[in-house]
Amino acid sequence: MALTKNKYVLDFVAESAEIGQPDKIVWIDGSAAQIKALKEEAVKSGELIKLNQNLLPDCYLHRTKVNDVARVEDRTFICTKNREDAGPINYWMDPKQAYELANEIARGSMKGRTMYVIPYSMGVVGSDFAKIGIEVTDSIYVVLNMNIMTRVGKACLDFLGKSEDFIKGFHAKCNVDAEKRYIMHFPEDNTIISVNSAYGGNVLLGKKCFALRIASYLGKNEGWMAEHMLILGVTYPDGEKKYVAAAFPSACGKTNLAMLIPPKHYLDMGYKIECVGDDIAWIRVGEDGRLWAVNPENGFFGVAPGTNAHSNYNALESTKRGTIFTNVALNTDDMTVWWEGLSKEMPEHCIDWTGKPWDRNKFDKKDKSTCSAHPNSRFTAPATNCPCVSPEFNSKKGVPLSAIIFGGRRASTTPLVYQSRDWNHGVFIGSAMSSETTAAATGATGVLRHDPMAMKPFAGYHMGDYFAHWVEMGKKVEHPPKIFNVNWFRQDKDGNFMWPGFGDNMRVLEWILKRCDDNPVDAVETAIGYVPKAEDIDISELDYNISDNKKFDIEALKEILTVDTEKWAKEAEEIEGYYNDTIQSRIPKELWDCLETLKNNCKPAKAEKPAAEEQPAKAAKPATAKKTSKKA
Repeated sequence: MALTKNKYVLDFVAESAEIGQPDKIVWIDGSAAQIKALKEEAVKSGELIKLNQNLLPDCYLHRTKVNDVARVEDRTFICTKNREDAGPINYWMDPKQAYELANEIARGSMKGRTMYVIPYSMGVVGSDFAKIGIEVTDSIYVVLNMNIMTRVGKACLDFLGKSEDFIKGFHAKCNVDAEKRYIMHFPEDNTIISVNSAYGGNVLLGKKCFALRIASYLGKNEGWMAEHMLILGVTYPDGEKKYVAAAFPSACGKTNLAMLIPPKHYLDMGYKIECVGDDIAWIRVGEDGRLWAVNPENGFFGVAPGTNAHSNYNALESTKRGTIFTNVALNTDDMTVWWEGLSKEMPEHCIDWTGKPWDRNKFDKKDKSTCSAHPNSRFTAPATNCPCVSPEFNSKKGVPLSAIIFGGRRASTTPLVYQSRDWNHGVFIGSAMSSETTAAATGATGVLRHDPMAMKPFAGYHMGDYFAHWVEMGKKVEHPPKIFNVNWFRQDKDGNFMWPGFGDNMRVLEWILKRCDDNPVDAVETAIGYVPKAEDIDISELDYNISDNKKFDIEALKEILTVDTEKWAKEAEEIEGYYNDTIQSRIPKELWDCLETLKNNCKPAKAEKPAAEEQPAKAAKPATAKKTSKKA
């Protein structure tokens, strides 16, 4: 029985049923009884494996097909009438062709199956940030995961009322055929279609598909921002709170920062970190002239391998109740889950992620094929499980941002932290975000992979227009957050990491927030922006050995704050090449101006012309850094 009389919703459901031809239709009302019944049905069918309910209450394991284990960027399309509007970074398909292709693939694919209708809200239902979606799917797994990741149920339809302002999402598992797998986005139609996948990143249509690709397009048109950013709060000993949003490419410490546990002496003083969100931020201009952010999601869709009590205690604790694990190993001794990095001791009796017995004696950490869990195995956990979840998690107005942080993995060149000169310079820094690949991943080190604002796979329109939208947002904000760049991964000449990272990143975060005060701590102006004085970053009680014979101290800190203008001159050339060769067009003049400033700042100072009778002067050194006003 339908849960709404909304004509537009009913028409969408009817059209979807006509294509899929399911045996029956079930509307998801979000009730505990309905969700419980669906879990029992999924266990009975084998789609879920019930775990030890004493050790992992209300937790289940799911396995995908081996050809369906991750997002598929080369099968992910932006479908706009004008090809140029999708931009050179996205894969494009003509909307008419895309609809015809998807309908042909999905036609009759739900015969013998149930089509579930999931009304859901991204953001707290009823808030100014909230956007409603309707996803139809033939997968119980999708229903149960969407119930964790979003706010699901009749309340969403009540909030929608008679409006047609909702995002249509059609998902059909079909035959999980990788050759006919498509994830299609129609930003001009508020529509998403996913066929021939059952993996979360491709089928939980509220996540990257809606919350970033479609929402980024909506934000451009409606004057707000949808960003691939964590949101965290810092509570000071006196109770004051400040919030930051941060964007990082993969493997750069995003989740660890979102759930950071400060060093002991910070905890003893009374500092706390609170997680508002680990992945996505929707940002609007508030009535007070500041940017306010919410996490539109309701759960965490985290990578399991490497997550443990040391690397991310809060993330691991989040998985202890009401969680669905995907493609991890099953410890058959106690019916719990396991993955590489969870513990040093490997289980004796284990079923791997493909459903086959796993022999720990054959495990080789250099060979991913010997792993018990897939490298991209996941957990879907309720955010409310997180020990450090923010009291503002369900706030309808969001949290005010003091700072925005960009970051990447760079072995050299980029210092530990620096601040942009102004908003547009910060946008430029974000547009030039990149990380260096590692030898283990690519066979060569130092290869730059650009990921502007960590949005390369997620901007639902032309990246040049996306940059321009950032510039325009800066004009709307009377009190914009300060913008910073961090690099936890600087290395010495022997390849040792020079900064401890993890919880000690709190020390850098503290300096960042001090720079956002009305009377900020001082900084040094360099060719790239404002860099801390080493003595202004707290390294007390920091016990870290860079190598066997080198302990971290103030001199090591000074080294990772160094700005080498010769290296940055080459960086400027590389950025220019990226702009011209990859983004190609629509880049706003403000960013070209910032690039030109960087190039000029990195030019060696010219020596005075010597008198005729004098010897030629020695080559001049690059201009020395100078102090900047505390009001920068």
